[in-house]
Amino acid sequence: MPDTAPLAFFLILSGAAVGSFLAAWADRLPRGESIVNAPSRCRGCGMQIAWRDLVPVVSWLTLSGRCRGCGAAIPRRLFYAEIIGMGLAILAVWIAATPADMVLGALWLWCLFGLVLCDLSDFRLPDALTGLLVLTGGAMAWTDPARGLDDALIGAGIGAGAFLAIRLAYQLVRRREGLGLGDVKLMAGIGAGLGWAALPMVALVASLGALGLTGLSAVQGNRAESSTEIPFGAYLAGAAGIVWLWL
Repeated sequence: MPDTAPLAFFLILSGAAVGSFLAAWADRLPRGESIVNAPSRCRGCGMQIAWRDLVPVVSWLTLSGRCRGCGAAIPRRLFYAEIIGMGLAILAVWIAATPADMVLGALWLWCLFGLVLCDLSDFRLPDALTGLLVLTGGAMAWTDPARGLDDALIGAGIGAGAFLAIRLAYQLVRRREGLGLGDVKLMAGIGAGLGWAALPMVALVASLGALGLTGLSAVQGNRAESSTEIPFGAYLAGAAGIVWLWL
């Protein structure tokens, strides 16, 4: 059995950087800004952020959560995303039975986390993340002796097919879109990663979570209209992570 400590340490440290990247992606998504080409800038003064101030976790703590140039507050959600990214890597390392499981588990959880952030930010599920989720889910099944690639393909097909049918039926009955294609692609990735048998549980957990939080919001006085858009993809991605831990 190879020593997995170096790989585990690398994944956990990488988790902070991945969390920072995903949070920045979600932050730029509503404005249509590129996460690849556009440099990071302070929202207060517009100054480009130097590399020394982009070290995950360390830079935020060193600068006390403020811009070095103007002192404007850096959103706490960026710092929290870095911590969560590390936490997800720790979960993957803790549960994994092999080095491959560590890498694929961390990557799959990071994809789900990024999709949660993007859906909450702009009601969008980027194709790059849903596509990577499908590929990672397929690799997870391929390296699992109890499953295999066929199981991943069946799970992806059933997940995407079921939600595509729901999407079309809703459009036919209500004459408007109820589920986006992003949700269909997301379910393909979830089905590939968890297998078709886990899909009902994912849908149930996501639905209960959405109903619970919507009900809590109504109790607090934030009554939602029937046409209010709900980031259901975020609930699905979160539910997939919960079911992955349970399985």
